[in-house]
Amino acid sequence: MVEKAAEATARATPTSVAHRVRGLSDRAIAWVFIAPTIILLLAINIFPLIWAIYLSFTNYRANRPNAPVLNVGLSNYERVLTDPDIWQAMQTTAHFVSWTILLQTVIGFTLAYLIDRKFRGHAFWTTLILIPMMLSPAVVGNFWRFLYEPQIGLFAYAVSLVTGIPTAEIQMLGSVSLAPWAIIIVDTWMWTPYVMLICLAGLRSIPDYIYEAAEVDRASAWRQFWSITVPMALPFIMLAVLFRGIENFKMFDMVTLLTGGGPGSTTEVASITLKRTAFESWATGRASAFAIVLFVAVFGLANIYVKALNRVKQR
Repeated sequence: MVEKAAEATARATPTSVAHRVRGLSDRAIAWVFIAPTIILLLAINIFPLIWAIYLSFTNYRANRPNAPVLNVGLSNYERVLTDPDIWQAMQTTAHFVSWTILLQTVIGFTLAYLIDRKFRGHAFWTTLILIPMMLSPAVVGNFWRFLYEPQIGLFAYAVSLVTGIPTAEIQMLGSVSLAPWAIIIVDTWMWTPYVMLICLAGLRSIPDYIYEAAEVDRASAWRQFWSITVPMALPFIMLAVLFRGIENFKMFDMVTLLTGGGPGSTTEVASITLKRTAFESWATGRASAFAIVLFVAVFGLANIYVKALNRVKQR
């Protein structure tokens, strides 16, 4: 059947086209097939970036498309870099990224190390741990918003049961001091399984004969952990930190669903400030400049981090 289909296709192909295809190399044929996809991806990613760079030097407002667009030079960048509200949002973002990465890395690696022991029922527990990662952020945000309710939420009830504090006083989303930690808890709960998977892949890639040689040398389990497990799994741990750092730096949906940036501006991360500048103040040019600053910051930090990761891998 396959041979008949191939023969029919060959007969249906014009002679001129058949001669051209026969004259192409394998690499040229591969480029013919992947070129449309590459062009589409470049158009989707590169054009918006170039357009945002152009708008960042103008006074363009999206709610006034017919107004004259003037070149304002670097004034948008100056306002972005000297705005105290933006710097406050950057500090909030840095606090959020730092704590989520720390907690997710420590808990994720611990879970991966325990599951790697391959105890009885480890496959069931692995599947159970991965469930939060499979859920939609919208579902997770609404689910935890219900849990954080001071009157009927299970989280407030559990804290009250342990500490004796009345549930009405446990305002996780309404308290200035507790709201940032409420978001950190939710993000850690949802994405720790992702870090665990990457760390588990690193642990499973360590050859067994290395541990066998260490046991012959009478190395203790603690010594094997710090001399073999951690160094050989370190590239995977750093890779997980890179992925989660980039994702958490642009966090938007979870914060919007839980607090909306409040109370006040306590949980207003950079992405929410960018959204308000672009779609509430309608300062599109300034918002574009802010987006470019964020892009340069993330790209620069990621580039430095990748170089450090490559050095670790070469050891």
